[in-house]
Amino acid sequence: MLQIWRTIRAVALTIDRIVEGFALSALAAMTIIVTMQVVTRKLFNFVFFWSEEITLLLLIWFSILGIAIGFREKLHLSMNAFMNRFPASWNKVMDKIIGSCTFMFGIYFIVYGWDFTVMMHANTLSATEWPVSVMYIVMPITGVMICFYSFLDLIGVNTVRYQHLEEGAVK
Repeated sequence: MLQIWRTIRAVALTIDRIVEGFALSALAAMTIIVTMQVVTRKLFNFVFFWSEEITLLLLIWFSILGIAIGFREKLHLSMNAFMNRFPASWNKVMDKIIGSCTFMFGIYFIVYGWDFTVMMHANTLSATEWPVSVMYIVMPITGVMICFYSFLDLIGVNTVRYQHLEEGAVK
């Protein structure tokens, strides 16, 4: 049974590394494109016609994927001050309720994100002439990731990769 958990965790971390690598690459590409856009505008009075649109796409993808990464790292809002007033057994029940709600939020992203992506497929972006659905396909992908992370959390598999990210924690 322990080997199954290790395999699940290994698969989760592999998928996660790919998604996180893409998100970081999107951030780096966005930074390079914006820098290039500013330099060409100021020095040559010229701007690549696609730079603003691609930057917007990368920003949307980076931001939406960041939601799933935030759930993985447990950076979402929690009610620690409220929860500390109850016994530990209640906290375990509340953790399961929160995990279930997170899973349902992921389902919402999958269903409505996919519907919106399909609905927008007929429209095109003005500069690149790509379908607008390229902008929105990240929503169902993020929904799958949120469901995956919340399911693993519900069955007790810890996928947190960065233990030191507690904001404002005083120790």
